[in-house]
Amino acid sequence: MFHQILNPAHSLGLTALLALVPFIVLLALLAGVRLTAWLTTIIGSAVTLIMAVAIWKIPLGTGLHAYVLGSLTGFWNIDWITFWGVVIFNTLMLTGVFDTFKSWLVSQATADIRVQTILLAWSLGALLEGLVGFGYPWAVMAPILIGFGIIELDAIRVAAIANNAPVSFGALGVPIIALASVTGLPLLALSASVGKVVAILALLPPWVLIYLVTGKKGFKDGWPLAIVGSLSYILGQFPVSQWVGPYLPDVSGSLVSFACLLLFLKVWRPKHILGYGGVELDEVAATRNDPAPSTLTGRDIWRAWLPFIILIVVVVLWTGPWSPLPAVSWLDTKVSAISSISHQATAVDFNFAPFVGGTSILASWLIMLIFLRPKAGTLGEVLRRSFNQMWGALLVGIFIFGLADLFNFSGMASSLAYTFSRIGPAFILLAPILGWIGVALSGSNTSTNAMFGLLQSLVGKILGFPLLLLPSLNSVGAEVGKPIAPQTASVGVSTSTYVRSEGQVIRHNLPWTLLVLAWLIIVGLLYLWLAPGVMR
Repeated sequence: MFHQILNPAHSLGLTALLALVPFIVLLALLAGVRLTAWLTTIIGSAVTLIMAVAIWKIPLGTGLHAYVLGSLTGFWNIDWITFWGVVIFNTLMLTGVFDTFKSWLVSQATADIRVQTILLAWSLGALLEGLVGFGYPWAVMAPILIGFGIIELDAIRVAAIANNAPVSFGALGVPIIALASVTGLPLLALSASVGKVVAILALLPPWVLIYLVTGKKGFKDGWPLAIVGSLSYILGQFPVSQWVGPYLPDVSGSLVSFACLLLFLKVWRPKHILGYGGVELDEVAATRNDPAPSTLTGRDIWRAWLPFIILIVVVVLWTGPWSPLPAVSWLDTKVSAISSISHQATAVDFNFAPFVGGTSILASWLIMLIFLRPKAGTLGEVLRRSFNQMWGALLVGIFIFGLADLFNFSGMASSLAYTFSRIGPAFILLAPILGWIGVALSGSNTSTNAMFGLLQSLVGKILGFPLLLLPSLNSVGAEVGKPIAPQTASVGVSTSTYVRSEGQVIRHNLPWTLLVLAWLIIVGLLYLWLAPGVMR
């Protein structure tokens, strides 16, 4: 059995520098050369294998074995979910169901820009992130916000900042599944710990959004909207993340938020109707700018809500702790080594469980088709469009997990973790920053968790931190960095005039991501000092 080497360069500083080479290569190719992500991960995989064999002395066959098992995990546990999530989204788009849903929501908003921002950018954006991710919430929401009078660059920023809280559970929980895969920590436990962090983090963004569209003036009579917006999302997100799993917290959080906000608006309206920039609108202007009354029938509205109801019911019944389906396994194979830190066995394994979360998403889609009854041509276009949109991301899912598992299994992650642990308890400040940097440069919360998840877990073990705390802060730190991720921005600006001007958008978003990052660091400290038991 392969024994990992902790300090192959006989110098902790040099060993850590060598262990960082795969990251440096990835980030240089992505951010410097601007190479496409799937090709970057192939090159990064080759570099990681060379480093693992030449310096960490892993046998070539053993290293390739670990890489293949990691790649299979990336395909089956990650790609299988993201592909069917995009298929569902495209089905709703091409059948007109999503446009109906969006039109109905727009018709429920008042002329007040704060209401429009919270109801649509915050709640609808969370739904889009929960289903698809990958920058789609920006691309869909920015044109709507522009239509409400927000200037284009600010509209993109509002869509991006509103997208902060949902990213950790985005694309049907894939980032958390990735984190569980590389750390070996229980999926439900990670879902619960990340949910606890996100619940506190989500208290801030609605206040930021109100400030971005109306300034300080918006708080005077708009503060109840920020409270209801944040608490309603948490009400839907938190229990699902704690007791069901990572697949649906965003979807449930957004739908509960819609319901609470719409009910709240039946009994409360701000005293002063504000437009963009905090300009007070008179009653005539407000009436003229108010969204047109919905002409949709009850049947139209029910048809628009039905797919989301189907998704929630099927996934909850299928994947919840009460279901035997996820435990079914047709193949379980692994390669083992001895850890250089714990001196216990560690392994990379691939478990072919046919009824994983992705299969529940597929089943949800098939049931939706029974009710939506799309034409054969529409169905073919759904699959073609989904594959064209996703083939690169699918390859990244395969290669990045092979790379990450090889990096971890070879002992490179252990060497880097041991060096970082020398920072001591102050590493709690660095943990979310690592996630923020990782996603800012890679564009993917999933990839960031794959690369840094085990590292964070090992550092936490060495320092005696609560087991789940650092991996959770890594994941949520990654979500905070999304507004400045070039790959996310390139998708997010695709419906604007800022195509190929992502740098300007990123600079516009940067200060606000730093504010949310600072809030996250405070949240991490609060859990470490006041409630460490909930992260064990």
